[in-house]
Amino acid sequence: MFFKRLSFCLAASALLFTACNSGGTNSKDGAAAAAGSDSSGNTVKIGVLHSLSGTMAISEVSLKDAVQMAVDEINASGGVLGKKIEPVIVDPASNWDLFAEKSKELLIDKKVAAVFGCWTSVSRKSVLPVFEQNNGLLFYPVQYEGEESSKNIVYSGAVPNQQLIPAADYLMSAEGGGYKRFYLLGTDYVFPRTANKILKAYLLSKGIPAENIIEEYTPFHHQDYQTIVSKIKKFAVGGKACVLSTINGDSNIPFYKEFANQGLTAVTCPIMAFSVAEDELRAMDTEFLVGHLAAWNYYQSIDLPENKKFVADFKAYCEKKGLPGGAKRVSDDPICWAYTDVYLWAKAAEKAGSFEVPKVVAALHGLSFDSPAGMVKMDDKVNHLAKTAMIGEIKPDGQFNVIWKSKGLVDPEPFFALTDPTKKK
Repeated sequence: MFFKRLSFCLAASALLFTACNSGGTNSKDGAAAAAGSDSSGNTVKIGVLHSLSGTMAISEVSLKDAVQMAVDEINASGGVLGKKIEPVIVDPASNWDLFAEKSKELLIDKKVAAVFGCWTSVSRKSVLPVFEQNNGLLFYPVQYEGEESSKNIVYSGAVPNQQLIPAADYLMSAEGGGYKRFYLLGTDYVFPRTANKILKAYLLSKGIPAENIIEEYTPFHHQDYQTIVSKIKKFAVGGKACVLSTINGDSNIPFYKEFANQGLTAVTCPIMAFSVAEDELRAMDTEFLVGHLAAWNYYQSIDLPENKKFVADFKAYCEKKGLPGGAKRVSDDPICWAYTDVYLWAKAAEKAGSFEVPKVVAALHGLSFDSPAGMVKMDDKVNHLAKTAMIGEIKPDGQFNVIWKSKGLVDPEPFFALTDPTKKK
């Protein structure tokens, strides 16, 4: 059923989590956030800042689960610098202002050493000044639009040259179908707006006429896509047309459903998604989604020993902990990086011999890790991750067949030359 996963996510969040009260004030020198643990104690606190209720719960609940699994694994192996990790979980409830309040709570009141969280760019931008003012450290596991780089944020998700640009290149190639007409459809907030600005500039630079590019946006939690899909159907009549989708959250369910209802398929007009992965597909009837595409840097189907172990471990963990879905749970790109982030932080802290943010950040640069997606490496200059770009095709079982991947790791370029030529990483 299309709504089965949304309902159990909301039910689980209602049963298991209560939003903590916000408190504290800004600390200009960041002293309150520097330690992250009582030096005489046996634990180090980390914050988990993911929406466990609201429109983004469909995607973010699983990231919280992945962080918790990594914490449990590291604790079972002895912890970090002789201390066990103590996660402090809060629910910003898909409310962007509440994200800022909860980050203050974690940094100032709870004195966490690092925070793992956020999904949307608006939530990340909401908390960014809080982390910079209080010398905090946020690990952000989701693809984003670039045009940002902060010493207080570790961006493990893809930047445009690791996701958007490879997807556009693939669709324009003979291998990808030689598409020449692009319908850019997204949720109305920072990531889709900026991503489509980048995509439009890139498509124009490759000779795609402006009249062959359409942009449209819908609000969060939008449910009625009948009119928009009708316009896409008319747009597709000319042939060689595709959709580049930056729709986020539970709006993906009615969009794909309406797409199929109006007779559009991956053959007549493929959808290339940048925010739909295996976890979102759990909520959908995949019969009508076969052949549609997504661009990521990880898929559950990757044939690597590290990934097979991770997939099996995540299923077993969800079953053991009685989490919604149990052994039927899937892994996906943001889940992979949410899990990887905890290990990157732990490795950097061990390397630095400290939980202090500046020392951990310095230790991160150039750090390599065998992630479920294969070997990845932190950039030497900015807090971004070099990794392999991939394109997957949806299969009937809700998994992806990897149909293209880059030759080796793609170095991150947070600032895109066509839209911001004055900045470099």
